[in-house]
Amino acid sequence: MEAGKEHQYNNHMKAIAELAKIIAFDAHKGQTRRDGKTPYFEHLKAVVSRLPDDDTTRAVGWLHDVLEDTDYTPEKLQELGIPDEVVFPVIMLTKEKGVSYEQYIEALRYTTHAKQVKIADMLSNLADTPTDQQIVKYSRALLKLIEH
Repeated sequence: MEAGKEHQYNNHMKAIAELAKIIAFDAHKGQTRRDGKTPYFEHLKAVVSRLPDDDTTRAVGWLHDVLEDTDYTPEKLQELGIPDEVVFPVIMLTKEKGVSYEQYIEALRYTTHAKQVKIADMLSNLADTPTDQQIVKYSRALLKLIEH
């Protein structure tokens, strides 16, 4: 990509990451973490803080729970200006009913943005007083994701 177009693309993705942050804040408004007090948005900030310096991945990070935990749909994200290169990994991060956790993790191994966000998500969850069962679950999943 030539320098001018690359700069334009980088600015575009920076704007998309900011838009994703705004959408996530709005979508998760009023939701809290397990403790019933901590705003859910704090989890999103913790996930994004663990991600590489890449605006596409950060946009995915902001939105990673939107489809699972709110009434937002992929189509609504697209209507709001979120491009497919962000929407697709967000869809991948949304575990479907009937799919085992192991199958879900296996599918994420092959999608860079989704894999990076899932690793950051699990690290955030492990840092937030996890149960013994969650420690085992996330430890196994992290090993699966990083072995590829």
